[in-house]
Amino acid sequence: MKILAAEWVATAAARSGFPDPREPEIAFLGRSNVGKSSLLNTLVQRKRLARTSRTPGKTRLVHWYRVERPGGAVMLVDLPGYGYAKVSRSERRRWKLLVESYLEDRQGLRVAVLLQDLRREISEDETLLLEWLAERELPAVLALTKVDKLKPMRRAERVRVLTRASGLAKDQVIPTSAEKGLGVAELWRAIDRCLGGDCPRG
Repeated sequence: MKILAAEWVATAAARSGFPDPREPEIAFLGRSNVGKSSLLNTLVQRKRLARTSRTPGKTRLVHWYRVERPGGAVMLVDLPGYGYAKVSRSERRRWKLLVESYLEDRQGLRVAVLLQDLRREISEDETLLLEWLAERELPAVLALTKVDKLKPMRRAERVRVLTRASGLAKDQVIPTSAEKGLGVAELWRAIDRCLGGDCPRG
């Protein structure tokens, strides 16, 4: 996948700050330590477009990045991570409301990409989120991150287990590694299938 250009467009702490939709939007969600910023940077072939942090839970805002590709421009939307134990309940609640306020009725939203560490089990948080997306008929892709941390046989086993647990079709579950660049082309293809309407809804 050739990336012609990638740039930050906007950041918002509340719905009132959301920019007007201009291009199809792809939302990226996941736990605070799942490697979301690193995968975003790998997808757009830029080292520091999305800011990474050694402190899980650092991203507490919604960020929009415009990406130009040969087939047309899209907007990647980086949503706040969830589930970090050291964050207060009130802060978690605020993040949840912020994320849901974006997902609920965002006009430009076309696909949601949920990130899941290959080494971890799908928790109630991920299950409820996938169900929430399905109820709203919003196409979802599951990006399994950090696959380079496991040996091939163990990796394949974990992919099968998490695919079953997610309830998604096999071609909507993509093993990736931001560090090694694995699964980038496959993830873009899965996203494009959903953008083109060839992706189950609910």
